[in-house]
Amino acid sequence: MIVVDWKKEGYVRDGDAKEWQADALLDSLKEGTAEANKDRLRRGHPALDITGWIEPPAYDAQTHRLIWSLAATVRGAPADQPQTVNYNTYALGREGYFSLDLLTDSASVETDKAAVRQVLGTLEFNAGKRYEDFNASTDKVAAYGLAALVGAVAVKKLGLLAVIGAFLIKAWKLGALAVVGAGAAIRRIMGARKAGPP
Repeated sequence: MIVVDWKKEGYVRDGDAKEWQADALLDSLKEGTAEANKDRLRRGHPALDITGWIEPPAYDAQTHRLIWSLAATVRGAPADQPQTVNYNTYALGREGYFSLDLLTDSASVETDKAAVRQVLGTLEFNAGKRYEDFNASTDKVAAYGLAALVGAVAVKKLGLLAVIGAFLIKAWKLGALAVVGAGAAIRRIMGARKAGPP
């Protein structure tokens, strides 16, 4: 499944992409996850362990696209069980960014990521809304830089539970839209039956 989201956070400065180090980012994510695990355990949920990069952060300064992916396991899960994978891709624009998150597992990610990369490659901003159209005198600048989109800042501030919670909310919205759509279709069918044949 690919979850597509638009975040109107303002212009995300990408200067920190030149300075980040994949190992340091990974350590930061592991620390944030370890802290979030305390809350998970208190709530009766199993702890999560980040096992490493599926794909370390890569930012293309020409297209303003960011891709990164981590593997995580539920602590105590069988060793032969596929790892959970969020394959994260972003397209930056003048007023915010699109995130396209592929939800898959370690057994399928190599095949599945081609699909999300294809979607990312076809996404284009309208003229005037592109990253390069930014106007420093008038446009809002996001409160964080590119490194936050890799989670180093987000996980430390919010905890992994908040990230998971955001995904569950997105998934619930998708389910709710499907239910609303199904309800509308049923009403149309029932209305057609009451009205008789055309």
